[in-house]
Amino acid sequence: MTPEPLDELYFQWLYRQVADLRVKNPARTYWTLLRQLHSKEFLWSVPNDDNRLEDGKFLRYEFLEDRPPATAIADNRWLNAGCSMLEMMIALSRRLSFLSGGAASEWFWHLMDNIGIRECSDAVKYNPHMVDRALTRVITRHYDEDGNGGLFPLRKPKVDQRSLELWDQMNCYLIERG
Repeated sequence: MTPEPLDELYFQWLYRQVADLRVKNPARTYWTLLRQLHSKEFLWSVPNDDNRLEDGKFLRYEFLEDRPPATAIADNRWLNAGCSMLEMMIALSRRLSFLSGGAASEWFWHLMDNIGIRECSDAVKYNPHMVDRALTRVITRHYDEDGNGGLFPLRKPKVDQRSLELWDQMNCYLIERG
């Protein structure tokens, strides 16, 4: 039996961070959606959002620490490759969990809801073009001034959310939610 490639093992590990591997009902699985998030690179344009990129890439080291030593070998190209939207959102969800409580996986799906793609299971409403538009909207910051269409929509923003780094958007969101 041939061992699975490191990329696939890593993707399964990422999936496990936000979804249950034991679920087999396609209406409640998200393999296709999460693969698309993992294939879309997170690019930053606002100063300090590179920190979100580094948080996402750090998940690779955590994954390798969870592996038996003989299978935890990765080359620098893999470790230094761009950060995927999936990695960035999982890492951001962990920050949300740390700052405000709740499970990181719940925060992940909350963010997915905020950008309008939570319901895109393997059997229901999955539309790759819609998902790509939502992810591109987040990356390029083509959402509303109040953050609507982005990860952190606000009811009463004090500044244009598109100009703030994600960390500040997240904190405004948490403060507004009380």
